Amino acid sequence: MKLFLFAILFSITFSTYSQSVFGYWYGYANVKTTGSANNYLVELILNPEKGFVKGVLNYYFKNTYRSIEVKGNYSPSSRLLSLYEIPIPYHASPEGMEVFCTMNLQATLRVAKAGSNLIGAFVSLPEYKYTCPDINFNLKMNADISKKDSVMKAISEYKEIYQVWKPTYTDTAIAVNIIPRKVVNYVIEKEYTERENVIANEIEVASDSLKVDFYDNGEVDGDSISIFFNNKLIAFHQMLSTKSVHFDLVLDTTKQINELAMFADNLGSIPPNTALMIIDDGKNRFEARLTSNLSKNATVQIKREKNFKKPRQ
Repeated sequence: MKLFLFAILFSITFSTYSQSVFGYWYGYANVKTTGSANNYLVELILNPEKGFVKGVLNYYFKNTYRSIEVKGNYSPSSRLLSLYEIPIPYHASPEGMEVFCTMNLQATLRVAKAGSNLIGAFVSLPEYKYTCPDINFNLKMNADISKKDSVMKAISEYKEIYQVWKPTYTDTAIAVNIIPRKVVNYVIEKEYTERENVIANEIEVASDSLKVDFYDNGEVDGDSISIFFNNKLIAFHQMLSTKSVHFDLVLDTTKQINELAMFADNLGSIPPNTALMIIDDGKNRFEARLTSNLSKNATVQIKREKNFKKPRQ
C-alpha cells in the first residue's frame, strides 16, 4: 500500500514538474514571409510571480544582442503562455536604421518524453499587422540553466557586447501624426502638376472624418512621398517605413469627389515608389496599394455613400 501511494505521489510530482513553463528556453525564431529573412536567436528565462509570469527575453538579430524584461500570463490547464508588448526589430530594417514592431508572444507548452517545447509566435498588434509579419518559433527547454548554448554562443563567436536595452516611445512602430494643412513647396507643387494623375482606387466612405495611414508596401528601401489632398500639398518628404504616416482627414463636403494623391519624391533603392494606404471611416477599413514614379501620381478618389447622413450637431 505504501509503495502504491509513493508511486502515485512520484507520478504527480514528476508530471507537475515536467509540465512547468518556468525555466530556461532557447532556439530560433523565423519570420513568416515568402522572401528570405534573417532569423532570430532567442533565449527566454521565465519565473513565477503572484498572479502572473515574469522573465527576461534575450535575442540576437543581425549584429546586435538585446535583453528585455517581459511579463504576461500562463494557464496550466490550457498550457498557453502569453507575454505582452515586446519590441522586436522589423526584419527588413536596414542596419543602423532599425524600426521596431510591438508584438505579443503567444505559445503553447508541449511536453514529451524527449523534452519540453514552447511552440508559438511573436504576433504583431492589430494596428501593425499589415507591416509586421508573425515570427514563428519552437523553443526547447534546458533543465540546466547554466548551459546557455544558443545566444551566448553567438555572442562569444561574434564578440558582441552584452546590452541591457529598453526602447523609447519613438523607437517603436507608432504612427507619425501629420496635421493635414496647406503647406508650401513650390518645387514639388510644380512637379506635381507636370505628372499624370492615375486613379488607383475609388472608395465610398460612411463618414466625413477619416483616419489615413501610409506604410511602405514592401522592403523598407528609403521611399519618400509627398501627399496632396484635392490638389493641395499637405505634407512633403515623408519617409515610408513600418511606421505609419498618419492623418486625421476631414472631407470637403462641397465636393462630390475628394482626391488623395501620392507624389513620389524618389524611387528608393528598389523602384518604383510603393505604399500601402489604409483608410478607416469608423465603420469600414479600406486598403489601397499605390505605385508612383517620376512621371505619374497615384490617386485615390473618395466619395460619400449615397445613403450617407451627416450626424446632427
